[in-house]
Amino acid sequence: MPETYSASDDKVARLTTLQYRVTQENATEPAFDNEFWDHHATGIYVDVVSGEPLFASTHKFDSGCGWPSFTTPLEPDNILEERDNSFFMQRIEVRSAHGDSHLGHVFTDGPADAGGLRYCINSAALRFVAYEDLDDEGYGEYRQVLDAKRASKGV
Repeated sequence: MPETYSASDDKVARLTTLQYRVTQENATEPAFDNEFWDHHATGIYVDVVSGEPLFASTHKFDSGCGWPSFTTPLEPDNILEERDNSFFMQRIEVRSAHGDSHLGHVFTDGPADAGGLRYCINSAALRFVAYEDLDDEGYGEYRQVLDAKRASKGV
């Protein structure tokens, strides 16, 4: 399991300006102008800083908000939820447990048949690992999660 990283670590130093602003300074990238909002490939999404598994493509849905949206985390222990009262709003911020990266927010307007949650996540906080690369990148254990959904769709 990845360790917690601090802002002085090499992995943080290698982030792009946008990735740094989002993950370390709690910024939000533009809606409909980010890498994964309309991404449909099969795989998993990991923390861009720590590499900890966060979400699966099988839990991704089009919420119409312009950011990647997921119904549930792939590994709930890798997600922290904290109260966020910034900008005169009451929201629940989502952070990665080991990388301490700001990921986005969770809302209660997701699909009712999938639990009703919408994890609205910044693409800049994520790295996508394609299905065919899972084993090579050390995430082979998540193949079964993706296989179950692919089988139900006849893929």
